[in-house]
Amino acid sequence: MSQSLSDNVPFYTLDISRILTRAGARVPTGIDRVELEYARYLHQNAPDHLEFAAVHPIGRFAALPYDRALAFIRAIGTVWDSGVDDGGRAARLGRALLHGLLLPRPVRSTVPHARTDGRNIYLLVSHHHLTRPGLIAAAIRRRNGLFVPMIQDLIPLEFPEYAREREPARHLRRIETVVQYADAVLVPSQATQQSLLPYFKNAHRNVPIWPVPLGVHLRATSETEILPGNEADTITRRSHPYFVCLGTIEARKNHLLLLNLWRRLVDIHGKAAPHLVIVGKRGWENEQVIDMLERSPALKGMVEEHNSLPDTTVVDLLRGARALLFPSFSEGFGLPLAEALALGTRVLCSDIPVFHEIGRDCATYLDPLDGPAWIRAIETLSGLTPDRAEPAPPVPLAEEQILTWPQSIARALAHIQTLS
Repeated sequence: MSQSLSDNVPFYTLDISRILTRAGARVPTGIDRVELEYARYLHQNAPDHLEFAAVHPIGRFAALPYDRALAFIRAIGTVWDSGVDDGGRAARLGRALLHGLLLPRPVRSTVPHARTDGRNIYLLVSHHHLTRPGLIAAAIRRRNGLFVPMIQDLIPLEFPEYAREREPARHLRRIETVVQYADAVLVPSQATQQSLLPYFKNAHRNVPIWPVPLGVHLRATSETEILPGNEADTITRRSHPYFVCLGTIEARKNHLLLLNLWRRLVDIHGKAAPHLVIVGKRGWENEQVIDMLERSPALKGMVEEHNSLPDTTVVDLLRGARALLFPSFSEGFGLPLAEALALGTRVLCSDIPVFHEIGRDCATYLDPLDGPAWIRAIETLSGLTPDRAEPAPPVPLAEEQILTWPQSIARALAHIQTLS
């Protein structure tokens, strides 16, 4: 932890319930990554001011044996960073930790954590079990701590048409729990802060809501050996111009726009049209998108789908792409945008406030419903315009415009240390 923070460090109970439930996943979601990076950072910078805790699915909250929790964090981090799973070790460690929560007396850590006087912080950076206020209350009581959750977004409440049928009611329950118990709240953007404020005002509660941009996690492919002919080599070694779209395939992400654009680009330019690489798992309410991906003759060989790729391959894809395409209707932050800009990759994205907050002058903003404008921008970056003019060079990032994970977490913890 930086010198400015080290003199007055609280004792943190970091809840890692989310990543424990995702122990068998080969690729992390954005929220998975947040929880993992907080665990890594706190262990590295404040191990004697830290314990890991979790909730078992049946409803028991308890601290975890520190050394075993750390072994799991390292194992799942290796899988998510590189895509290499050491014989399912992370999943086995995760299952063992969850099982240990059911024991009458969970095994204590072999690592001493004597700092329990002064300020204790219960830190929950995922939305896990926020629908169960009794568990949150129990976690707070355990060390008589202050509760600091992170709220990623309020999309299910603001745009319920993009959520599963029951999700708006569930998310409202999460927000109600946070309003009732939180002593401060972390959010990834000013846009999310403005969405959350009315709920606290209506409850006549005045607590700090701190916008802290999420960090980017990018590993250069030079750190990992890529052998000719393997999957990563096949995906990333390309001579034809291509664009990348990152994110779960769901209605809110607006993949349908891109697929219709690509069918039009193929109609206009034939095989000279650029390729589109879609990276993301299949979500919900996406039947039209899946039908086009699987059945449209015009898109065969022009659009490819990858449901999970390791970070190293995604980084290489972004570096070689003409641009990241990000036509979402709504986001709480937008990690793909930050990651692409950090790599120096151009971005074409929706003209929504949170993207302006992240990208500033470094991205190109387009109406997510203006298909012709997207086609013109894609043609320009592909060299397919009549004048064949070279696109303008990307605008360089402003200082500290995009944060690394250590920078992001250090900023969040600096806020937390102001709590009395």
